Amino acid sequence: MTRLVDLTRALEPLDESTFPDAIKPLFRILGPQIEYVDNQKGAEIMMALFGCPKTDLPSGEGWAEENLVISSHLGTHVDAPLHYGSTCDGKPAKTIDQIDLDDLFMPATVLDLTHKKGSGSAITVDDLKSALDKIEHDIADGEAILIRTDHDKYAINDPIRYNYPGLIRESALWLSSMGAKVGGTDALGWDRPFHVMIGDYKRTGDKSHIWDAHFAHREKEFYVVQQLANLESLPSTGFKVGFFPIKLVGVSAAPARVVAFIEE
Repeated sequence: MTRLVDLTRALEPLDESTFPDAIKPLFRILGPQIEYVDNQKGAEIMMALFGCPKTDLPSGEGWAEENLVISSHLGTHVDAPLHYGSTCDGKPAKTIDQIDLDDLFMPATVLDLTHKKGSGSAITVDDLKSALDKIEHDIADGEAILIRTDHDKYAINDPIRYNYPGLIRESALWLSSMGAKVGGTDALGWDRPFHVMIGDYKRTGDKSHIWDAHFAHREKEFYVVQQLANLESLPSTGFKVGFFPIKLVGVSAAPARVVAFIEE
């Protein structure tokens, strides 16, 4: 029997006024704008469309629908190589619609990095190696590596949720060099938090601190998936995950329904 585990963050409208000012610039990737068209408004649309009276509709109701305004990087989403730059490995970078589905369904491994929760610190190559050693696993070609931080457990407007640990250039390149094709995290971002990167850049003037984990993936095709959820519900290994984004043409990312398939 196959057990399905939803690894997708639920999306709903959020009250921006409840968010600290430092987080508000990220608001567009946290919650959608939704205009709800209820069954009564739907009745008005159908009455105009069919030229019928309301009494001709069941219980005087029409359809319900919603109008959405979203970022392509909203919630649980897949980054296409275009997100990191116009080229990848010397070739035009792929957009979301150009990624083969076979590249988004694969065996996966969960690495427990929860001891770095709330630190805003770098996830180093040594951290990754240590997590792999604990579960006695070697990365296989074409595998997905899922970084568990448990930052999905904090409230969406809690500042600590945005002080997650993240990859740096060296660890991002190490994952792809070992054969991983997808890197996922339950944190908001793949890199260290923006306030940490910005602080390091302003303090040192060193451009290598600017979004270094994402920019590293310009060198070899690699897909990043952010804002996952429920990684604690998975075994460390022995399952597959489908990372299936909305098929939007020409875009750098798209929200996805991410599901783990566990054979029991």
